[in-house]
Amino acid sequence: MKFTAHIDVMPLKALLDPQGKAVTGSMKNLGLPEIENVRIGKHITLEIEASDEETAKAKVDDACKKLLCNQIMEFYEFTITKN
Repeated sequence: MKFTAHIDVMPLKALLDPQGKAVTGSMKNLGLPEIENVRIGKHITLEIEASDEETAKAKVDDACKKLLCNQIMEFYEFTITKN
């Protein structure tokens, strides 16, 4: 079976997000002062061939831990849908 994974990787809340801080500051300059605490991360989509959803989840989790996420500075979460 084929599955699609949608993965969000974000900086840990305890760490400074310089890119998000810069965007937050720019919101005020754009006349949008009500927007604050912007955090910027990345969204990854991938397709995976697996026998079942649990196997697909395990493979995606493994890929996140080994390559897609720096767990010292980031956390990740994902959803899987069957194609």
